[in-house]
Amino acid sequence: MTIIALAQQVNIAEKLKNATDSSYQTGVIIGSFVPFVILIGLAYWMYSSAKKRDKNG
Repeated sequence: MTIIALAQQVNIAEKLKNATDSSYQTGVIIGSFVPFVILIGLAYWMYSSAKKRDKNG
C-alpha cells in the first residue's frame, strides 16, 4: 500500500512552475484540496452519525 502512495505523490510546485496558464494553476490547486475536503466531509458524517446513535441509545 505504501508503494502505491509513494507512486501517486505529485509535486505541486513542479506542476505550477510548468503551468501553461493561470487556469491550469487554479485547477491544480483546487485538485490538490479535493481529497482533503472529501476526508473532512467523511469525518463530519461519521461524527454526526455517532452523535445521533448516542442520543438514541
